[in-house]
Amino acid sequence: MLGRIERVWFWVADMDRALKFYTEVLGLPLLHRHGDEWAELGTEPVHLALHGGGDGHEPGGTVTLEVEDLDEARFALELRGVVFDRDAGEVEGVARFVSFADPDGNRLQLIERYGEH
Repeated sequence: MLGRIERVWFWVADMDRALKFYTEVLGLPLLHRHGDEWAELGTEPVHLALHGGGDGHEPGGTVTLEVEDLDEARFALELRGVVFDRDAGEVEGVARFVSFADPDGNRLQLIERYGEH
């Protein structure tokens, strides 16, 4: 039911500052950037992503797990007691996703991608 870990992402308050650290200090290649909202770094096989707008969010990240059928995976995990966040998300034409937490509050997300990724 669950596929590979697709990416891990962190909230960042300042995208330029964060990218400078990850690319210049750590030496990771920037794969793509969407303004101050999102950037992905090449850390194959799992991408490291940065999500802008981190002001007001607790430091930390989210592990994203790939699934073939989001509705089926969500239903199966709900039967096992997983409580999902109220709102699902979608990046139009790219993917749908739902988020939840483990018993210690660590964030996880299921993602169903459309087409190539």
